[in-house]
Amino acid sequence: MKEQNSIPTSKVARATQFVKTGVKIGGNYLKHNVKKIIDPTTPKEELHQDNAEDIYESLSELKGSALKVTQMLSMDKGLLPRAYREKFAMSQYSAPPLSGPLVVKTFKKHFKKSPSELFDTFEMSASNAASIGQVHKAELNGKPLAVKIQYPGVSESIGADLKMVKPIAVAMFGLNEKDVDRYMGEVHARLLEETNYVLELERSVEISKACAHIPNVFFPKYYPELSCDKILTMDWLEGLHMKEFLATNPSQEIRNQIGQALWDFYDFQIHNLRQVHADPHPGNFLMREDGTMGIIDFGCIKVIPELFYDNYFALINFDTLEDEAKMNEIFKTLEFIVASDSAEESSFFSKLFKEMIYLLGRPFGEETFDFADDSYFEQVYLYAEKLQKLDELRNSKVARGSQHGLYINRTYFGLYSLLNELRAEVSITKPDWLKSQKLKGEFA
Repeated sequence: MKEQNSIPTSKVARATQFVKTGVKIGGNYLKHNVKKIIDPTTPKEELHQDNAEDIYESLSELKGSALKVTQMLSMDKGLLPRAYREKFAMSQYSAPPLSGPLVVKTFKKHFKKSPSELFDTFEMSASNAASIGQVHKAELNGKPLAVKIQYPGVSESIGADLKMVKPIAVAMFGLNEKDVDRYMGEVHARLLEETNYVLELERSVEISKACAHIPNVFFPKYYPELSCDKILTMDWLEGLHMKEFLATNPSQEIRNQIGQALWDFYDFQIHNLRQVHADPHPGNFLMREDGTMGIIDFGCIKVIPELFYDNYFALINFDTLEDEAKMNEIFKTLEFIVASDSAEESSFFSKLFKEMIYLLGRPFGEETFDFADDSYFEQVYLYAEKLQKLDELRNSKVARGSQHGLYINRTYFGLYSLLNELRAEVSITKPDWLKSQKLKGEFA
């Protein structure tokens, strides 16, 4: 894999890179439009492929928040054309890594020592490289270690990068600008936390310990004495990422076992810890042939406020949706409906979000759910396309939905996607207060 010898860190240098990307995208559209004149039936696939290549190449050199946004977009299968999803997914663990001299420079800046002085062995070539940092394999006292190193200038460039990536997201992906503003504000807050490796160390230890009882999951041990605000050292975990794991053709029993572990891990965090590992992309899970799974990277944690938790999850109990007064009160609390809405708007958005909850919350209405059901996911993707085209949403004067829902929704979407890839059937555990009394009667 090609290495980078430097990362643009100044505002001018990073802005210049965005401008260059914009010029390339403009050229791609010009080329596509000329072809359309010659042949009106020319499809958009080549345009999407060219744009995806140029955006990824540019943002992967910048690293940081801009690349992180593409990673998050790649997880949203209902939002982007396939070419973007497949290319942007590379940012999960296959971005171009930093060169050796830059790695040594980072260690000397923070520890006053080179990696070879701190570890018995240190592999200078990165094992994987993502949006915020890259991981190197090391060894100390016979123990294999994973050393995560943050890219230079990432935390300092978050605000400026998000401002520059916003018009690309709005123009190219057809997003509502108000929703993007709300989205970017929440992303900014989470990214600031994600670049704080001292905070990540604290959360990693805390959540790993709290979740240690969950069957079939395991976590690395962390080493504070070999960590700082830009470097994080932990045990090296053996296992395969999703794509490589599935290539081994695991049995349905093993798929279900890992799927259940994933569900139980997220269920416990959300309903017991009220904070959640909000970055459920395949690069953060290491799967083994015995049906166990290692979980890494607690940089992106969403703490769930009590008021939001009580109202958001009340909607997953479908009994709530049958109580129109209660449902509408929750919709107001969660900002699905706002004070400035007319009676007609309130009615429209109430019906829309009720329909959405019934669809996305369907697994919660079952005792077990087969995530291999592609027809269900096709309904979800078609519904996402429908929402993108709704003039009422695109032209709404306000952003709909509490900002706290952004990472919770993304967490569940990521979880659903992982379980779908596994083709897993899982038992849908949930607190008693989320169980429909009507469904309880059916199951009795």
